[in-house]
Amino acid sequence: MKTAAVGFRVHSGWAALVAVCLEKGKPQVVARERVHLVETFTYRFRQPYHTAERLPLGEAQEFVARVKKEAGQLAHRAFHKLQSDLQKQDIQLTRCGLLLASGRTLPSFEKILASHALIHTADGELFREALSSAGGRCGLKTIGIKEKELLDLARQTLGAQPPALLRRVTALGKPFGSPWSQDEKFAALAAWIALRGAPKSLGKVSAAAS
Repeated sequence: MKTAAVGFRVHSGWAALVAVCLEKGKPQVVARERVHLVETFTYRFRQPYHTAERLPLGEAQEFVARVKKEAGQLAHRAFHKLQSDLQKQDIQLTRCGLLLASGRTLPSFEKILASHALIHTADGELFREALSSAGGRCGLKTIGIKEKELLDLARQTLGAQPPALLRRVTALGKPFGSPWSQDEKFAALAAWIALRGAPKSLGKVSAAAS
């Protein structure tokens, strides 16, 4: 049975998902999706900390907790479906590469809401943490890769220069057609790195405080 890794590039309320396996040592895309991490795809739920900023503290904490729980359930559902779909192709999903922003640990809930910059960070981290936790529940080894370090890490891990690697991941998407944007290309690189094994220990996903 072949093994595969999945990569994610996260946005507010959704993530680009690309799963990769190796065929004779070369990467092959075996799945490409855009996963919604909120049931109701509106600003209110896609930007939970922005929404919480306008609510009384207790209500704000309850709202963010609900969104966090929902995101975790949807992330777990996405992993489970992907594992099942790949199993039918005799492919075992074993690893996950998750692109990170700063990767820094967030302060208390009240301090987050007092800083607009931290609110932006916390919204993204909530959805990254949902995917990281769900991957762990599904038995995957997850590595966090800071996006600003992605191309350099890809060079170290995959043994090619960034321009050549970007051409490779661009070509990987041709059989799938649109969308195959930077989201999918970076998610594919993250999956490829996770599948090959990174040369160093990478940052963990930091949980947004609640």
